[in-house]
Amino acid sequence: MLFGMKELLGGGWDKLLKNEVKKPYFKKLLAFVENERALGPVFPPEQAVFSAFEACPFDRVKCVILGQDPYHGEGQATGLAFSVTKGCKIPPSLRNIYKELESDLKIAPPEHGDLSGWASQGVLLLNTTLTVRKKSPLSHAGQGWETFTTAVLSELIQLERPLVFVLWGTAAKAKYDEAAGDQNKPFHLVLKSAHPSPFSAKAFFGTKPFSQLNNFLKIHHISPVNFIISS
Repeated sequence: MLFGMKELLGGGWDKLLKNEVKKPYFKKLLAFVENERALGPVFPPEQAVFSAFEACPFDRVKCVILGQDPYHGEGQATGLAFSVTKGCKIPPSLRNIYKELESDLKIAPPEHGDLSGWASQGVLLLNTTLTVRKKSPLSHAGQGWETFTTAVLSELIQLERPLVFVLWGTAAKAKYDEAAGDQNKPFHLVLKSAHPSPFSAKAFFGTKPFSQLNNFLKIHHISPVNFIISS
């Protein structure tokens, strides 16, 4: 079983979360996912479940963009929030993210939805839930992933270095508030806005998260993110 590997998360995250992954709920969660895979397709593929951590090493994290549920269509989910594999149709929310990116930074929308280039620069593309049953959105909610990802956010919020948290939609905002608790870290930048979903995109457009993010990083002498996505 892949989850039995010595290094579960990769990217230096295992040390940070070593106590969390030993907790009974987490072991029960992994057993649940394994059983689900025995019953039918589960996305993303097993080797990609923790790819958000592998693609964005802990010591390089500059920013967290918080998603919710992995894509549940065949071949879509990559383990990175909002990202899809090359060759897949770009989902509506990601298309709206690209529209805002073009409006904000004059970056033309790419022809694919692979955001791994952002992750490699320190953007943690973290979903609230890390697995899903095929064609069954939120089917793995309430099984323990939320506890785990709240712990991840809490650890990041506690860091004594400035980070950017990008929260699109009420679910992301509530998730951050839960993870933050009574922690007050004024040196972080928390960007809150509507979700890029077509249902709320009107309020999302014009929020300029990408330029705000990079301006903050520059002020703190952190290299900005190059949001241009290569073909």
